[in-house]
Amino acid sequence: MTDVVRIGNASGFYGDRFAAVQEMLEGGDLDYLTGDYLAELTMLILGRDRMKDPATGYAKTFLRQMRENLALALDRKVAIVTNAGGLNPHGLAVALRELAGELGVDAQIAFVSGDDLSDRAGELGLGSPLTANAYLGAFGIKSALTRGADIVVTGRVTDASLTVGPAAAAFDWGHRDLDPIAGAVIAGHVIECGAQATGGNYSFFTEIPMGHLGFPIAELHPDGSSVITKHEGTGGAVNLGTVTSQLLYEVRGPRYFNPDATARLDSVQLTQEGPDRVAISAATGEAPPRDLKVSLNNLAGIRNEVNVILTGLDIEEKAALFTEQFEAALPERPAELEWTLVRHDRPDADTEEQASAILHCVARDTDPKKVGRQFSNTAVELALASFPGFSLTAPPGNGSPYGVFEPGYVDADLVEHRVTQPDGVTVAIDPSPLRTEPVADDDDPAPAITDWGPTRDRPLGAVAGARSGDKGGSANVGLWARSDDEYAWLDSFLTTDKLKELLPEAADLEVHRYRLPNLRAINFVIEGLLGRGVAENVRFDPQAKGLGEWLRSRHVPIPERFA
Repeated sequence: MTDVVRIGNASGFYGDRFAAVQEMLEGGDLDYLTGDYLAELTMLILGRDRMKDPATGYAKTFLRQMRENLALALDRKVAIVTNAGGLNPHGLAVALRELAGELGVDAQIAFVSGDDLSDRAGELGLGSPLTANAYLGAFGIKSALTRGADIVVTGRVTDASLTVGPAAAAFDWGHRDLDPIAGAVIAGHVIECGAQATGGNYSFFTEIPMGHLGFPIAELHPDGSSVITKHEGTGGAVNLGTVTSQLLYEVRGPRYFNPDATARLDSVQLTQEGPDRVAISAATGEAPPRDLKVSLNNLAGIRNEVNVILTGLDIEEKAALFTEQFEAALPERPAELEWTLVRHDRPDADTEEQASAILHCVARDTDPKKVGRQFSNTAVELALASFPGFSLTAPPGNGSPYGVFEPGYVDADLVEHRVTQPDGVTVAIDPSPLRTEPVADDDDPAPAITDWGPTRDRPLGAVAGARSGDKGGSANVGLWARSDDEYAWLDSFLTTDKLKELLPEAADLEVHRYRLPNLRAINFVIEGLLGRGVAENVRFDPQAKGLGEWLRSRHVPIPERFA
């Protein structure tokens, strides 16, 4: 058994930097290289691909990356673990075997399957979705690596499982090694989104060397502790802030549920061990939940939109006129018609763009006719018959299909987690025998406000970093401070009511507040902010990526002692 295993990541989403695989393989020593290609929206995209051609459904980018780098990975003795198999891990494994033969290399390829529940969705009480994929754990990956796989292709596993699997194989962890598995879950969560752990999307980006960011590496130890780092000489930084930010990304409360262990985020200790080296220790693991989460995507209808430019004076009156004219002229009203007036304009502007606002109209319906050409033509036909200065940002189109995401849950005993080894033998992977009913995290109220002395109105971001993202139709926004005093103030000041005041879009929504004192952090989950998810695209920022930065920009009374 080794004392440390180095696990790198070269992809945080389908469309991430193509060259990252080669950069990670050539940049320094690695034992494993992971690649995360799947997201809720990606599963919908792959599902539509599969409808057109059943032989597709996987991330074709990964196959192109392997054409350039498979021989290099084998030469460096770096095993690759990826969820690029998407809806068709078998198809990608076959394509990889064909590629290996074409390249004249001997690559041992395994694939993990069983997550696709589409054919059984009805009997499992999941409806009739376009895609239904259970989030599998890491032990199928472990089995494949233990049997000598050079590449392990999976479908929908949890993002952290891409890291847990290699660590479990290297250290021969079993289901009862809850603390080590939890540590690997935490490390996997940090590196799963690629350069977000090395300075990408980082609130204090002006304080670190940006540019061509390096991708992250987790050095795992047998007890589950880790060091997050990156290859020497690459851009960005790995510090307490970049790691804390990523730990807050797309999470809910202190318990981070995974199929092999529930990791306690509130147990984690971070230490800056050296330049670009952050140690993660003391992770505590609890039994995993009985059920597996299922990603469900449904085609919901056709969507179209029109964006009207309003310039100069009487912006609201112009918007009201066009809205009235447009709705009156529509041959058939779509089932959903949403209007948003975005006021970019300013008085006495120096440029025409600064004098203009955008009136945004989105239409949805299951009938393509109602949101297709007749919808677009109605907008265009008003060009010379409406308000002065009428213009469109672009000609509206014919509309396009859209989908909605929702989570489902199914008992892990009903999911056939399988791994097909390099020799073609398929092995069943049993779920954890420790599974139990999950313990729900309670909301944490803010502590009593203390006297912090004189204050001055400044942006909240002067003392707090933030990271936000989507959780289906909900959004999370985590905030963290860089000193104990600043955290104590932030914790007492930023109540749920205060958050709703600062983010009026959340005023009428259910908001949960969770404290993570070890990280000097607070995490909020805003239920329903994103409608039915990113694919429905109901919001200016459909994945809530900028929500945290909006919150940081709000002016609040900050104690002068922090200046």
